[in-house]
Amino acid sequence: MKIKRIEHIAIAVTDLGEVANLLQDKFGIALEYTEDRPTTRLAILPVGETYIELLQGTTPDSGATKWLAENGQSLFHICFEVEDIDAALAELKAKGTPLLHETPIIGHGNCRIAFIDPKATGNLLFELAEMPKDGHAEH
Repeated sequence: MKIKRIEHIAIAVTDLGEVANLLQDKFGIALEYTEDRPTTRLAILPVGETYIELLQGTTPDSGATKWLAENGQSLFHICFEVEDIDAALAELKAKGTPLLHETPIIGHGNCRIAFIDPKATGNLLFELAEMPKDGHAEH
């Protein structure tokens, strides 16, 4: 599998606006966009060719909400951009790696994403993302 870059580092937060403002005020990292997903609100902030993704759960069953309850505001996952997510998942399956998503789902900015089961990675959560061929969706 070809990993192109770290696409984003995700941080679970209790107040998305507060943390986005902190990053802007303290470090000059501008907010690129926010997006509402079914159980989560996210903010994307570019740092070079990588992004910081802030995640705030909007429902009790959100992964971010559960994470915050157990761990507090902290690093949630690291996302690798891959050239071909279907080939990457097939390679991981062939290596016997358990996946949380056997096939890609649509994620932030219309990316095709999948998560690897943390049981296979030392209890660390990793995401794979394939960027949309025509760029991110408009927000």
